[in-house]
This record gives sequence, structure tokens and C-alpha cells, in this order.
Amino acid sequence: MAETENYPSLLSQALHARAEWIEKSELAKFKDDLRTFQVSCATLYNIFLKKGLIHEDPYKQEARISELEVPETSAFSEAERVEQISIRLANYDNQLDFLVNFYQFNIEFLTLDRIKRILGLIKFIDWPHLSMDSPFPMTKAVMELTISAKNGLDPMTTSLFNESLSKVSKTTGSIMSRLKILSDYQRESYKFDLRATLTSAMKPGEATVGNIKKKFGAAMPGRIFYPELVEEVIKEDYSGDGPALREKVLKNLQVAEAKPKIEKPQVSFKQILLEGLQVVGNTGTTMSEIAPKIDENEEMISRRKKTFWQKLRRLIQQMMGKEPDPVVLSLKYMDNVRGTSVQEKVNYSTFRTELNKRIRVLASYTTRSPAAQKLAGMSDEQLTQILDRLIRDVQNTHKILGAMDEYFKTEATDMERDKIKGIKPELAAIKNAIIRANQIRHEYNARKEEEEQMKKLGIAPGA
Repeated sequence: MAETENYPSLLSQALHARAEWIEKSELAKFKDDLRTFQVSCATLYNIFLKKGLIHEDPYKQEARISELEVPETSAFSEAERVEQISIRLANYDNQLDFLVNFYQFNIEFLTLDRIKRILGLIKFIDWPHLSMDSPFPMTKAVMELTISAKNGLDPMTTSLFNESLSKVSKTTGSIMSRLKILSDYQRESYKFDLRATLTSAMKPGEATVGNIKKKFGAAMPGRIFYPELVEEVIKEDYSGDGPALREKVLKNLQVAEAKPKIEKPQVSFKQILLEGLQVVGNTGTTMSEIAPKIDENEEMISRRKKTFWQKLRRLIQQMMGKEPDPVVLSLKYMDNVRGTSVQEKVNYSTFRTELNKRIRVLASYTTRSPAAQKLAGMSDEQLTQILDRLIRDVQNTHKILGAMDEYFKTEATDMERDKIKGIKPELAAIKNAIIRANQIRHEYNARKEEEEQMKKLGIAPGA
């Protein structure tokens, strides 16, 4: 049995080494898994919305989150089923977005309380065990949605749906494993602080849960009191089993020696860029679904707004074979760079012509397009330039379409509002594609930079 008389010093060294390993080896992978999980869940959520299986939560965009909170998990009646599922899934989507984009992924920030919150969010739906017999209301409800959603999907959306289901299920396991690694470390770190600030000066008879709790607030202000961890400290430091328990703690904190890396086949960076182009290219299909909806909306609003003289003028223009006066929409959107609201006048006919052109261009970058085969012969630099341009174009189109959607809803009368074709699910799908394409672009840049650094150090790629 290893000597544990100098336990505080040995524990401090073990915790330091463990923290260093987690920071260097695990946290980046942890965030990548969470991002994959979040994007996959968002894709499924948007397909449920698009199929009309759930309703869009009108308060979703207005939600302000300051800390993770697990959505409601209690049972609901059949009468409130759709409303409750819609609200809970909208909250779930927001919470996952907050976790991935606003949480800090470092040892100091990921406390036991926050680890518990993340765990609750990941377990909110038991993705690996979706079943109609699940005892968890939301897991059973999502299984019902999944069965209904698969009916009538086109092949491309079916593939996307199945891939998202697979990814969210697979990443659940790796996320849970890394949460356990973080939790085990934070438990021992908490116990180390408890010893250093409070229990080390206590005699065996004084070290009870009750006595420690009385002094805890003053000794460790702002910290949460965990009775089970206090009991572990008492057993490890004052019981007959203490030496064996302490040795077990040190053993569990040990960092395994890194094994020599087996040479891997060199990754084709070009394939990363081609994947990015395909992701952006697929947004053309979504835009083609949006086009007829905004045409109907524009026709409804414009028809009502035309005065008698405008209608007469249009009739004369038709008789003379002249082009109609342009329809100009006054759109508002948020400039994220300046943080201000911007108003822009958009010629609807011109925009629609450009949208049709963009749809055709994007379609040429999907795997089914004959033109896509030519991309394999291009250089990485050429592909990077194309990907950058496409992402900018799609972002701009997404911005205009979002503003247009708000315009039609605002301009519609009470009687027209039910007839307005909303495009929120399609806009969300395009946004997710933009996020994914940007991730791929950043991955490519990071991999290329890493390769260049290795070359400078004289290390062969893949070594």
C-alpha cells in the first residue's frame, strides 16, 4: 500500500496534473461533442417544426438566459400535449445554444453545480433509448414525433434526419464520459479545499457533518455544501479504512502515460472544404421551399395596398406591354457588427431574380450535381475562396429573408395574418447550415495551421 501520510501534498500534485490533462486533452473534445449534439438536436427540432408536429414558441426569440436550467420534465395531459412539447423543446433548443456558445470551457468555470446542470440537460431526452415505452414523458413524446416526422420526408431530408439522430445518440455517450471525468476531478478538488480551510485542524471527535456544516458558511463563503462529500472526507481522514480510501483517490486521479501515436494516413484537407461546400450548397433546397411562400405573401400584401389608380396604371401597362412599376419593400434588420437597426429598401422583383440565381448556384455545389465533380480538381486556395464567398452570400440572403418574413407579418391585417406563410423553420435550417459551414472552415484553417507548425518543427504530418 502506498504511503499516504503526506496525503495533502500528494493530493495537491495529483489534482494539478489531472487538471492540466483535462485542460489540454479533454475540454476541447468535450466542447466539440456538445456542439455536434446541439446542432443535431437543432436540426431535428427544425424538422419537427417544418412538419407541423410542434408549434413555434412565440416567446422563443425573446428568452434571456443567464444560467442553464433544465426544461420541465413532468407529465402532461393529452389536451396540453402539443403546447407543452412545443414550449419544452423550444426551451431545450435555447438552453443547448446557450451552453455551446456562452459557457466557458475551463476547469474553474465548470463547477459541480454547472456539471449537474449540463448533465440534466443532456439527460432531458434519453436519445440513445428513444422508446414508446419510456417512463420519461419527453423521451416518449420525442419518439412519437420521430415516427411521425419520418413519414413523407424527401430523401435528402430523411438522410439529414437519420444522421442527426445517430449523431445525437453517439455523442451522448462521450459527453457523459467526459462529464464523469470533470465531476470526479471537481469532487476531489472540493474535498481538498474543505480539508485546507476547515477539517485539517479538527480532531477526530470534532469532525462530524453537523459541526462542519455550522462552520462551512464562514470558512467557504459562496460555496455549496455537499453532505456526501463531507462524509467522504471524514471517512478518508478519520476512519480505519482511511489509508485504503486515500490510496484509491490518488490512483483514480492518476493520468495515464501517453502511448506512442501510431502513424495515421494523411488527412485530405481538400475533403474538409468539399464537405463545407456541400453543407452550404444544400441550403439552396431550403431556399427553393421559401420562394413560393414569400411570393404568396408579397402578392397578398401588394394586392391590398394598391389603390384604384395604381390598378388602372397597371392595366394600361399590361395593354402597352410595359414592365410593371417595381415593388419596393422597406425592410429592417439588425446589423450585428454595429449593433444597430438598419433599414433597407429592397426591389422585390430584383431580389427574387437573384434568389433564383443563387438557388441554381448553390445546387451546383451539392454532391448530386455534375458540376460538383470539377471541384475535386481545384486547389485548396480556390475552394477556400469559393466557400468564403458562398457563406457570405447565404448569410446575406438569410438576413434579407428574415427581415422579409417580419415585414409580411407586420404589414398583414388581422384577417390576413392566418394566411401569411411563415418561414421560421426554413430560416433556422439555413442558420444551422451557416454555423456548420463556418465550423468546417475553421477546422480546415486550424488543421492547415497545425500542419505548417509541424513542418517548421521538422515533424512529418500524421506522425
